[in-house]
Amino acid sequence: MKKWILVLFALLPSLAMAAGSNVPLDKANNDLSDKASLQNGAKLFMNYCFACHSTQYQRYERVATDLGIPPELMKENLIFDPETKIGELMVSAIPSDQAAAWFGAPPPDLTLVARVRGTDWLYTYLRSFYADPSRPFGVNNVVFPSVGMPHVLEELQGIPRKVYETRPIDGVEQEVFVGIESDGSGELSTSEYDAAVRDLVNFLEYSGDPVKLERHQLGWWVMGFLVILLIMTILLKKEYWRDVH
Repeated sequence: MKKWILVLFALLPSLAMAAGSNVPLDKANNDLSDKASLQNGAKLFMNYCFACHSTQYQRYERVATDLGIPPELMKENLIFDPETKIGELMVSAIPSDQAAAWFGAPPPDLTLVARVRGTDWLYTYLRSFYADPSRPFGVNNVVFPSVGMPHVLEELQGIPRKVYETRPIDGVEQEVFVGIESDGSGELSTSEYDAAVRDLVNFLEYSGDPVKLERHQLGWWVMGFLVILLIMTILLKKEYWRDVH
């Protein structure tokens, strides 16, 4: 009993992080086998996130190999510092002390963010920014209130605003928050923006577990081997016990 209590207390921090906010999360429905989605996600990450956020446990070369990006294209389009070699780790150039001064805290590394937060959380979070003049960067977030981060994808989405509807609650008409709506000034339509965010989340899930698909495929082979081993063991047991009876 004591052993299980210790295990429960050890899991409490991870359970608390997984719980996140009380906002209902939308399904990301991303697909790690979709190379085109992963490539677009890598492009979005490098162009909109990498200025502040690193994925310091990844290397450019490994990403290029896994995502089917030729090394020459990786160097030309996704490595912005000409002095950076393709075999180096993907570390942002922003000094942590300057980042802390600008944002209040150094921007976190995002290599494992999908494993910590979950893909549904990330997908909902990136689509939940809204204009809020009271905040330092002019935006807030429904999933992460008072987040100290600008809406870096605003040029794609446009200026997002909260949408309310008047609904009767306990016999009283009240304004109820129903979602986020763009003003249409962005480069992408709502459906295109959602697809772009899904690609970005797809890349971040890959970053946290690059061998996930291979691990799952290997798991089926292991299960098949165990089934065959079980059948052989049962037959062998029957053979040994035949003379006993």
